[in-house]
Amino acid sequence: MAAYLQWRRFVFFDKELVKEPLGNDGAAPGATPASGSAASKFLCLPPGITVCDSGRGSLVFGDMEGQIWFLPRSLQLTGFQAYKLRVTHLYQLKQHNILASVGEDEEGINPLVCPQVKIWNLEKRDGGNPLCTRIFPAIPGTEPTVVSCLTVHENLNFMAIGFTDGSVTLNKGDITRDRHSKTQILHKGNYPVTGLAFRQAGKTTHLFVVTTENVQSYIVSGKDYPRVELDTHGCGLRCSALSDPSQDLQFIVAGDECVYLYQPDERGPCFAFEGHKLIAHWFRGYLVIVSRDRKVSPKSEFTSRDSQSSDKQILNIYDLCNKFIAYSAVFEDVVDVLAEWGSLYVLTRDGRVHALQEKDTQTKLEMLFKKNLFEMAINLAKSQHLDSDGLAQIFMQYGDHLYSKGNHDGAVQQYIRTIGKLEPSYVIRKFLDAQRIHNLTAYLQTLHRQSLANADHTTLLLNCYTKLKDSSKLEEFIKTKSESEVHFDVETAIKVLRQAGYYSHALYLAENHAHHEWYLKIQLEDIKNYQEALRYIGKLPFEQAESNMKRYGKILMHHIPEQTTQLLKGLCTDYRPSLEGRSDREAPGCRANSEEFIPIFANNPRELKAFLEHMSEVQPDSPQGIYDTLLELRLQNWAHEKDPQVKEKLHAEAISLLKSGRFCDVFDKALVLCQMHDFQDGVLYLYEQGKLFQQIMHYHMQHEQYRQVITVCERHGEQDPSLWEQALSYFARKEEDCKEYVAAVLKHIENKNLMPPLLVVQTLAHNSTATLSVIRDYLVQKLQKQSQQIAQDELRVRRYREETTRIRQEIQELKASPKIFQKTKCSICNSALELPSVHFLCGHSFHQHCFESYSESDADCPTCLPENRKVMDMIRAQEQKRDLHDQFQHQLKCSNDSFSVIADYFGRGVFNKLTLLTDPPTARLTSSLEAGLQRDLLMHSRRGT
Repeated sequence: MAAYLQWRRFVFFDKELVKEPLGNDGAAPGATPASGSAASKFLCLPPGITVCDSGRGSLVFGDMEGQIWFLPRSLQLTGFQAYKLRVTHLYQLKQHNILASVGEDEEGINPLVCPQVKIWNLEKRDGGNPLCTRIFPAIPGTEPTVVSCLTVHENLNFMAIGFTDGSVTLNKGDITRDRHSKTQILHKGNYPVTGLAFRQAGKTTHLFVVTTENVQSYIVSGKDYPRVELDTHGCGLRCSALSDPSQDLQFIVAGDECVYLYQPDERGPCFAFEGHKLIAHWFRGYLVIVSRDRKVSPKSEFTSRDSQSSDKQILNIYDLCNKFIAYSAVFEDVVDVLAEWGSLYVLTRDGRVHALQEKDTQTKLEMLFKKNLFEMAINLAKSQHLDSDGLAQIFMQYGDHLYSKGNHDGAVQQYIRTIGKLEPSYVIRKFLDAQRIHNLTAYLQTLHRQSLANADHTTLLLNCYTKLKDSSKLEEFIKTKSESEVHFDVETAIKVLRQAGYYSHALYLAENHAHHEWYLKIQLEDIKNYQEALRYIGKLPFEQAESNMKRYGKILMHHIPEQTTQLLKGLCTDYRPSLEGRSDREAPGCRANSEEFIPIFANNPRELKAFLEHMSEVQPDSPQGIYDTLLELRLQNWAHEKDPQVKEKLHAEAISLLKSGRFCDVFDKALVLCQMHDFQDGVLYLYEQGKLFQQIMHYHMQHEQYRQVITVCERHGEQDPSLWEQALSYFARKEEDCKEYVAAVLKHIENKNLMPPLLVVQTLAHNSTATLSVIRDYLVQKLQKQSQQIAQDELRVRRYREETTRIRQEIQELKASPKIFQKTKCSICNSALELPSVHFLCGHSFHQHCFESYSESDADCPTCLPENRKVMDMIRAQEQKRDLHDQFQHQLKCSNDSFSVIADYFGRGVFNKLTLLTDPPTARLTSSLEAGLQRDLLMHSRRGT
């Protein structure tokens, strides 16, 4: 039970008398008229008003004369005669323009038996009056009684009438038509019925029935109409109402001691509003009570008790949600309270209408602010559905008020409610004082929980934790269960914690939120826990592990070289992240480019060698840089080693690496490395692989290794014959006795005919130790061979001359003497020759049909054509090469026998005399005849052979 005596009173309504309009200008009720002589008078209703209601934009009245009056917003009062005697009850539907009324039409000895119910359709007219769609007696039986109350359901399917004898009739069906409606007695009792109300909840319809002694409810949407007894307290007429959805459509019963609220199946809260209740009404979330109270009027609490007589009535407007009285005033003889056009209207017995206009929300809030009633203002704003911006403004003002009063804890709670609307810097500046740092912490915590904090807010909050040394709060803040619960910038938090020295907390954040770089920075630079850092890298996915090893590999190699090398071996071969100390063998392996990690071993040659050898063994297709670095490292070790046995081993390893075939594409680089470290065997091997025979020869010559010079010539002389010439020149320049080697060189030169004898003599002439006996055998053999060659050439020349003479004679005979064809067989089919036949000067004869079948041209002999074609091709080739001067010079320069080259080109006619245009025609003709004769001789010689 709530005692209203503790409720504050406010004036949230403006009261004024409704005045008559100046004309048909449609002024609203309660509008202030213009000042001056034209001001209108106060509106006065017709006398004898007995019943009132409102809805559909009008106030509806019934009087003692049987008339029903309508007062629209224009305040132009209209009416019509509804009953002959009087109107006793009215009910205006809110969703339909239908009016239900109860009145008396007949005079008789007992007028109690003749009340009539009429249903009016206000949208239709019958002779200028609203159309009455249905008339039926209000009393179903013959026993006399009086109608006490009336209610109609908004769906027009239910109408209930209460009587003073305690009975209730229910009209079910279409209430506007007789044949679709059925009337039955729903309730019988011993106490007069004082109030009725329908309540719709989904598809269920309840009817509340209140008498002077009890409250009950019926379910009228079913068949059996089950009843629920709710209470044994009742109320008087017009002292019950149905609330709106803000109070869950509760049925309100205003008793003299308390006001009770009911659900269809139970009683709800009650409020101790004292006084004899006359009227109860519900208006836009307010409960309006008109009561008679002998206590002092709230308007004049200090006046005498005698001045307030009992005929004064008090109207109170209660806000049940926010627990205050929104308005209170004293009226004389209130007839009824109506609600329409967003205002309340109080009708008094003198015919006046008082309008109560609710102040706007902002005005009401300002009134509360002036009294520092911020909590009430907040509740009021929420009930009025003020937007979030308006609420935030109230919270801010409330917080400022509490802050000015020194209530910092309360102030920060209000400021917290402004988060999302009020700029955080406004609040932060107020609480930056060290003594109020805990308030600032609370605000910043909430700011982070709502995910509205930026990096600066996170920094400030963590600094607050560290200054307060509140490790528990700090851990609670950072140790969230999931990524979705993180309400701060993790990287900023890590920076602040690291700077404050909270390394364990920073590591926790970095590890749980995958900030690998920060985790490793803290481990390596602050804590210097290198083992843990290396273990952490081993757990990372491949990409992160690779990038972090490139970044921190040198530091780790400096402090823990063996473990770091092992991790690098795995990273570059078949890397799988380790889970709880074990590798994840099911995950696919990855491998990094091992060449990129070589700089990490700058100061660790032993580990570098182990890494490189591991990579070359396990992964033969490693990058070339691995093998280059390994070769350089082995050559360095070989060059600096003093122990002969170890040096020999290192020598073998270096040679083995060179012979592995990994340096074919980087031959120059490997050669430079071997030369830098004076690794002669490697240099010679690379020379040989690169076919640099001249360099091999020069190397042995520089070291005066005569036997090796001869060996090089013997091994590679076939590929580079000039080696023998260089060897001869080399030995020729030596002053010591080199006859043995000179003889070996000369023998090979003679066999291969590499140098002219004259050039050999000139070369050896520079050697003071070389005597004629050294080259005597060479010269004798050379001269003998040349003599034999001369004899053979002379014999060949004599034979060619004889052949040429014979051919010339044949040509002359062909030109001067007739040719007799004596062939008896065809040269193609070898059959006896028959006419017609074809004969050629070459001596071949053919059947005509054989010739036509096999010949390619009518002018060429099919038998001689292949040979003639070869000769002609050779002649054309010689003519085309006749001007190839560059080719001739090149062959002349490179050939060992220049005379043979010249003779070959001479034979092709390169050196023939050119026929100039200035020569006489006879000369040109003679030269062309000679050329033709040469061609014929050549073709003839080919046939003869």
